[in-house]
Amino acid sequence: MVAKESLKDKAYREILEGIFSSEYKPNQILNEKELIERYGCSKSPIREALIALCHDGVLRNIPRYGYEVVRLTKEDVEAIMEFRLVLETGILRNNTQKFTEDQLRMLEDLDFLCNKQDCDILEHWKYNMDFHLSLISCSGNTFAYQELERAMNVLRRAYAQFYWNKWNNFVIPSDMKTHAKIINALRHQDVEAAAGYLAEDFQDFGM
Repeated sequence: MVAKESLKDKAYREILEGIFSSEYKPNQILNEKELIERYGCSKSPIREALIALCHDGVLRNIPRYGYEVVRLTKEDVEAIMEFRLVLETGILRNNTQKFTEDQLRMLEDLDFLCNKQDCDILEHWKYNMDFHLSLISCSGNTFAYQELERAMNVLRRAYAQFYWNKWNNFVIPSDMKTHAKIINALRHQDVEAAAGYLAEDFQDFGM
């Protein structure tokens, strides 16, 4: 049985989705009273959600003023991409021989979704995130999976921040063109080729 979502968790999720969708923009100030009215709940779960978002680096508390949406910088993105490069290529090198045919076919299915042209940019990002999380999940390293998921969620905010004003006329980027090459290298247990294509994939985040 799935546990019922708490009011605090619901508020956290909805505020975060508002940031992902750029409803709440970088440096915008969020006010407790306005959020209470918007989400129709009491002060306590809203405040708990805001504190949690501050703890996660999504918001910044400005006493007697409100909560500012943190603006991510190009340097922030570069630091996360460097972390991902070390984490993902390292895990891949250590686990190339563990991939089963079923896992490779699952990655191919995700790659197919990644290359859809009839989706919006948020869907595009989600498919890319699913591909990379599935790639690392095949190692069975739960800690690595959780750290990558955290990093990818920060990058999702960066995607929204840097691309939102362009999305209406935005052509789906080709930042997933190496996925098929990664899968093929894994199928042939070519460790260095797989890691190399994965490293190449990171160069296409773009801003």
